[in-house]
Amino acid sequence: ASLIFLCMFVYAWSVDDAGKFLWILFLIVGSALSGIAESLPENRRQAAGILRFAGILVLLLLLLSGFLRPDFLIGG
Repeated sequence: ASLIFLCMFVYAWSVDDAGKFLWILFLIVGSALSGIAESLPENRRQAAGILRFAGILVLLLLLLSGFLRPDFLIGG
């Protein structure tokens, strides 16, 4: 998922509209942290938990920004 979001951002950046889609960076980071946590071995549960928490926190910040600054998500 993170790779797909990154491709979307690179495409938007290549057509000079990346400024409107900065919120995709939150999706990239959040899904990357979650993916890294899921790929860790079983004996690294604490590190995986921290990475999952950080991924959820990044995605919650994106959700919160929708309420505090809707123009950030809309691109206005």
